Amino acid sequence: MNNRPITEDDLHAYVDDVLEPERRAEVGSYLAGHPDVAKRVAGFADQRELLRATLAPIADEPLPPELNLSRIIEGQRRRSPPAWWAIAAMLLLSVGGFGGWIVRGSMEAAPGGLAALAQEAAYSYNVYAPDRLRPVEVRASDTAQLVQWISSRLNRPVKVPDLASSGYRLMGGRLVATQHGPAAMFMYDDDHGSRVVVLTRPMSSGDQNAPMTAQSNDGATGFTWADSGIGYSLVGKAPAETLRPVANEVRRQARAI
Repeated sequence: MNNRPITEDDLHAYVDDVLEPERRAEVGSYLAGHPDVAKRVAGFADQRELLRATLAPIADEPLPPELNLSRIIEGQRRRSPPAWWAIAAMLLLSVGGFGGWIVRGSMEAAPGGLAALAQEAAYSYNVYAPDRLRPVEVRASDTAQLVQWISSRLNRPVKVPDLASSGYRLMGGRLVATQHGPAAMFMYDDDHGSRVVVLTRPMSSGDQNAPMTAQSNDGATGFTWADSGIGYSLVGKAPAETLRPVANEVRRQARAI
């Protein structure tokens, strides 16, 4: 057995019976020595069975159209401009000159290009990485399903980076909505419980290719770049120089597709 700590994800994976045999044995041994945690895990199992029984009658029903992500995103794009744009326009017309200069700052467009992608990756990291219950929507044990799902939503084949050589294991992934369309998020952790996120999505026509640059947003550090119309951003809490070789590995694998 190794000394990798038992995480909340391990406990849920134990209940879902998706752990590798060796890891499952480690978790079982841990629970045998921690009855308080074992009791909590038993509660997880009870909740799972209750949820399964409750949802069984509708499990095979198709997803309602109003919950389809593509339709949600398209609906957001078609919405009329928010009310504050109208208010800002009224102020600009009424006060003119100096007042218009003041309003100008609040009407600046959101960042684009690599800056926007880096910001989206940092936001995704800060929202999902601290989550110890369900940081990913589809676990690593269902990687084939994850790839098929995300590829269909992004309308292009997606490959999940393998970062084992860098010391990171795939936890799973999810689809996230951004101001620039849907993006794929993959999450990884190492033996110390440190997590990193890779966010990737199609870029606009003006940002098809861009060199890797260091980025820092909201306490998350990482590297962002674009190749052949696809943007990539790897972020985490580790120092930039620690994450650079990991980002290089993601880029190497992406270029090999």
